[in-house]
Amino acid sequence: MFLTGAAPGELVLEEVRRFHYPPAQNDGHLRWNLSSIFAEIKIGAREAGERARALGRSVRSIGVDSWGVDYGLIDAAGNLIEEPICYRDGRTQGIIEQVLAVVSRGEIYQRTGIQFVQINTLFQLFAQAQSGIPNSARLLQIPDLINFFLSGKAVTEYTNATTTQLIRAQTGVWDRELIARLNFPPGLFAEIVPAGTNLGPLQSSIAAELELQNVDVVAPATHDTGSAVAGTPLRDRWAYISSGTWSLVGVERQDILINEEVARYNFTNEGGAFGTIRFLKNVMGLWILESCRREWKEQGIAVDYDDLLSRVAALEEYPGFIFPDDQRFFNPPSMLGALAVQLDETGQEMPAEPHRVAKIILDSLAFRYASVLRLIEALTGAEIEGVQIIGGGSRNAYLNQATANATGLPTAAGPTEATVIGNLVVQAISAGRFGSLGEARAYLARHLRPQQFGHRASLACEEARHGYAVIEGRYLNQGVEV
Repeated sequence: MFLTGAAPGELVLEEVRRFHYPPAQNDGHLRWNLSSIFAEIKIGAREAGERARALGRSVRSIGVDSWGVDYGLIDAAGNLIEEPICYRDGRTQGIIEQVLAVVSRGEIYQRTGIQFVQINTLFQLFAQAQSGIPNSARLLQIPDLINFFLSGKAVTEYTNATTTQLIRAQTGVWDRELIARLNFPPGLFAEIVPAGTNLGPLQSSIAAELELQNVDVVAPATHDTGSAVAGTPLRDRWAYISSGTWSLVGVERQDILINEEVARYNFTNEGGAFGTIRFLKNVMGLWILESCRREWKEQGIAVDYDDLLSRVAALEEYPGFIFPDDQRFFNPPSMLGALAVQLDETGQEMPAEPHRVAKIILDSLAFRYASVLRLIEALTGAEIEGVQIIGGGSRNAYLNQATANATGLPTAAGPTEATVIGNLVVQAISAGRFGSLGEARAYLARHLRPQQFGHRASLACEEARHGYAVIEGRYLNQGVEV
């Protein structure tokens, strides 16, 4: 959680509190402990208020964003019916096929413009409906739930709503016909509001608990990537990679792009702040490496992150390649085991040394980014002239340089806290601090200094590009990608 405490014309971000919230098995499913998450948010908000008062200032508004697709159900009294289930839970295995028996893939895509990924809210809901969804229940996505607890107003913010795959892309509202055909309760879905909507003041009991007065709750772009892109001063004709657990590789557009080719390659048209569209594709991301690091730690192998990347950078050869978007990497019992299986399938050996495994993962991600960016150029008919990597993964200098090498494009890394910046930017626009997103981004461009990575051409990299392409082609041809 961050606090702006700047003099006029300055941009200052101060971290007041950070917490971890891993999902855990509970009552038969992998769930988020939302009560614990909300408790931590309240602690952070109270500490932000204390810090503001120490600076002689006050908190003006609070905005909440989170990952997409996950949701909770509240009853008629506004109580959470059960702890939300995590998108990595196994309940959606095979659900896509069940949904397509009701409504065709082509029709769903034409209506929503959203990529088919088994984690989407549509498929989670279809799985939950098999055990019954109360007719009186109201669905709120994770940030909307937090906003509801803070303000008492139950609404769904547009950018995150698009990740449900239940929004009519052409109109930006719930697709009631699709919802009816999937037999979801008609009263399940809340009113959709745009990013920047002021939901009103904190509920009086919350305001008293947090010792915050005259503080509004503003819905930012509540999807974290929506906030991250809003908080990035993208240059014209540049793409972005929101790099973290997932890598979201895309471009910002002013309109949706839905046709047979886009559907074939499973690209998505997610809503952005202030009328923009995030045309992108999900790549599995640093989840693969982080899962390996957890396993190494469990095995008693100490793997310091900075030391690991240093050893990766010292390797001149390419130990191998994987196709990162193999769904077997989604949530396997053992990520190291899943990597070994795919490497064996393609006649490659699984290294024993962690830094060699890490290099395989990172190089493969960089080449996958390049592949997706070439597809974006082909689908949009617009040349991409550079790439900006944002989010926590932008701290990974090796992956940044590998991306520049793989894409052949100038690459900028940062801001790391793009999501927080975008969240604050939308709140600032709502408050009248900026007149538009363009004005806010011009302000950010004057204050942010991304790290630059230039393309380093080499014969080894060109040979590696061809080696990766063979692996990717094999799995795409087998239909491994969803």
